[in-house]
Amino acid sequence: MAIVYLSLGSNQGDRIGYVQQATSLLNLTDNITIVRTSAFYETEPWNMTTNTWFVNAVIELKTSLSPEDLLKECQRIERQLGRTPKETAGYADRTIDIDILFYGKEIINNDNLIIPHKYLHLRAFTLVPLLELIPDFEHPILHKTISELHNDLENPEMVFLYGTRVDI
Repeated sequence: MAIVYLSLGSNQGDRIGYVQQATSLLNLTDNITIVRTSAFYETEPWNMTTNTWFVNAVIELKTSLSPEDLLKECQRIERQLGRTPKETAGYADRTIDIDILFYGKEIINNDNLIIPHKYLHLRAFTLVPLLELIPDFEHPILHKTISELHNDLENPEMVFLYGTRVDI
């Protein structure tokens, strides 16, 4: 069983509801067990032109799914919750976004999947919830802890505590 960290975010419709539904659907999936979740955070859009802020959370889970099968399951849940394929390059508003941040200490870099997530060290909206769960976890490529990565942010987007943890 691998310990995995996922980032969940929504900036359309019932933002908290979509994050909670995605968490519930993941927990109902065979071979996935949610261990714990961060609080909800309201976050400024990162590298986007939208004015609609996100609600984000990070969840810790145990799974026997391969990283590729976990990605497929995350994408299935995104589609189930109304996420539509991008029509243009760049980032767009979305009902739900599920990103694999870490899959144990594995390093994967192929056309379909990059783990650890290639931008997690640049995004306060992923680092702040990770600080809550695993502040001393060392990034397997950058060899810095989550706390150190957070301290290294040069111009972090705004991240505000928004609510309590996701109910599982």
